[in-house]
Amino acid sequence: MKEPEKYLITVVGPTAIGKTSLAIKLAKHYHTEILSCDSRQFFKEMYIGTAVPSEKELNEAQHHFIQHISIFDSYSVGDFERDAILKLSSLFKDNNVVVMAGGSGLYVNAVIKGLDEFPEVPEHIRTELNKLYENQGIEALQVRLKELDPVHYEKMDIQNPQRVIRALEICIASNKPYSSFLNQKKVIRPFKSIVVGLTANREVIYDRINKRVDIMIENGLIEEAKRLFTYRKLNALQTVGYKELFKYFEGEYTKEFAISEVKKNTRRFAKRQLTWFNRNENTLWFDFNIPLKEIIEKIEMEK
Repeated sequence: MKEPEKYLITVVGPTAIGKTSLAIKLAKHYHTEILSCDSRQFFKEMYIGTAVPSEKELNEAQHHFIQHISIFDSYSVGDFERDAILKLSSLFKDNNVVVMAGGSGLYVNAVIKGLDEFPEVPEHIRTELNKLYENQGIEALQVRLKELDPVHYEKMDIQNPQRVIRALEICIASNKPYSSFLNQKKVIRPFKSIVVGLTANREVIYDRINKRVDIMIENGLIEEAKRLFTYRKLNALQTVGYKELFKYFEGEYTKEFAISEVKKNTRRFAKRQLTWFNRNENTLWFDFNIPLKEIIEKIEMEK
């Protein structure tokens, strides 16, 4: 007798659109479990500012890769790909469907498509780029990347120093554009992938983001950031919601301006998420308010 097909249903979309809620509803419908691929929610010390699912939500469906590592741990997208594929192998023994949810496009692609292969980078290149960042800031890195790989510069999150440094490392080490290494490797996974996207018009997305930030502040985001201030140089904390508040603690921003910057940078982040996810022409897009029944009907047609 032929084994039934295995399906990974991935819920994507901009931040604050309702991915967690939909993932839980789908997991309950299919009597299955959820993999989180939101790289900001991996860290146990970052709870409020990363919008980790509430205790009630976590109890509604079994989640994996939520607060499973520390900000002090070294954990790459390659580590996540390995761990996620191992977990999926285990879950597919008892389930024909598994749900994955999150807004980290690179991590979604790592699970569905596999990672691109890059050349080794000599340590001195990494060291020099980190010194450049410390001494001259992210603008110097951005200028260099625009020169070496204008194609990738236009597509990537140029405000993320780790991503910019990584792209520059490859450009310098290989003497080729970083973008020339992308999408070269074809990986065959032992499951079929169905990607569900949630969206709304821009005003609705931005309003939901602004309200979510206000709720985070009410729930203690400033106090959480204060506890993490000592460790502000760690890679995990170079992210929206924390870096703006660190500037407030350092006296560079007022409290009100820091909060407005959190909102502004989160809106920009959402825009980049949509740009990334829109590249996948096979994504099934739905308005965030659409009834669950219609989403499930469409999923079943794809199976």
